[in-house]
Amino acid sequence: MIEKTVSLLDGNTFIVTNDQGDVSPSQVYPTGLFSFDTRFLSTWRLSLNGERLSVLSRDDLRYFERHFFLVPGEPTHYVDAKVSVIREQSICQDFSERLTVLNHDLEPEHFTLRVEMGADFADLFEIKDVREKVGTTSVHRENGVLRFRYERGGFRRDTIISSTAEAEVDDAGMTFDIHLEPRSSWHTELHVQPVIQESLAENNKTIWAAYRSRSRPKLRQDLERWLKRAPTLICDYEPLQTAYERSLIDLAAMRYASLTNPSAPLPTAGLPWFMTIFGRDSIFICLQALPFAPQLTPPVLRLLALLQGVTLDDFEEEEPGKILHEFRYGESAAFEEQPHTPYYGSADSTPLFVILLDEYVRWTGDATLIRRLEPNARKALAWIDEYGDLLGNGYLSYFRRNIVNGLENQCWKDSWDSISYHDGRLPRPP
Repeated sequence: MIEKTVSLLDGNTFIVTNDQGDVSPSQVYPTGLFSFDTRFLSTWRLSLNGERLSVLSRDDLRYFERHFFLVPGEPTHYVDAKVSVIREQSICQDFSERLTVLNHDLEPEHFTLRVEMGADFADLFEIKDVREKVGTTSVHRENGVLRFRYERGGFRRDTIISSTAEAEVDDAGMTFDIHLEPRSSWHTELHVQPVIQESLAENNKTIWAAYRSRSRPKLRQDLERWLKRAPTLICDYEPLQTAYERSLIDLAAMRYASLTNPSAPLPTAGLPWFMTIFGRDSIFICLQALPFAPQLTPPVLRLLALLQGVTLDDFEEEEPGKILHEFRYGESAAFEEQPHTPYYGSADSTPLFVILLDEYVRWTGDATLIRRLEPNARKALAWIDEYGDLLGNGYLSYFRRNIVNGLENQCWKDSWDSISYHDGRLPRPP
């Protein structure tokens, strides 16, 4: 049975915890702190005096910040609780947690609070298909800071953890010795920074600096601007009003800032496995959101045009004029264990690209974008005729050129067993 989980996200940096705000290693479901397809925290467990805590309530403020209210023991004992803990978790590129311990007793109390910490640096695909890590993992402690590191050639990832309160730091976490006077409180803020450090050229370092320049107040302001920009729904049926507003917030949550243009967020395909740009999925979201959020479309079209296929490559299934299926940043993509830098195994992304460009201009009248992307649209149309119509019958056809780890079904649904005969047999290409 999969444990109930909750998530906080800032684009493709997100954390998935259990209902108490803890993270335990899982090889079934992607729990932990992820950024750019790597898990930077695989363990994050809070205990008080050696005892795990139970949640009394949870306050879901926004998709990037949440509060947990906890007590030791079973939650039914809260009436007699002499101590309680508040966890204020938030994410904005980095993950932060403010811990508050409250002594409700009339006597002084001593507490030992511990946070177990660990980072396995699993690639997102390794959680789906477990395999041994090739690189080396190390742990470093210096001046109260705990650093986990993973290295494989020029591929390096770090998790840097610090606390505003003094802690005893070991290789597996931090321990806090707390003395509280009656009716008093103690707090600390833990800061977790995922660091992506490779052999980067100077222009790439500039890109990363621009990406990391955002802040949590800017996230709040961005959400407010997003909601104000959307059409206003006025009705006398409250459930419809609530559903509409909730949908706008959910759509805002599924955006991520690409490295090519951090100021123009793109829609992702879904938490937790698909928090990146996808051809088909991102286009579908834009098509369905055109009446409500047409500003999503231009950055998607521009990025897909930028990464449009230019050559023949069997591993990535690239062809001139073809629109990508998926782009990944993790270890398996970096070392070509997966073909996702980018992968072009989608038969419908290219015609959908042309359809979205046309629909966007029809809804907005923005002729500037279509003139700018006209060469890309013509290349996409040429791909449909030259590479998409394999049988010369006016219909799109496809076959897998990457027979090792390419997609067998390159339309929706693209899982290996999604298309079958009535008796369950899977079709094969001629």
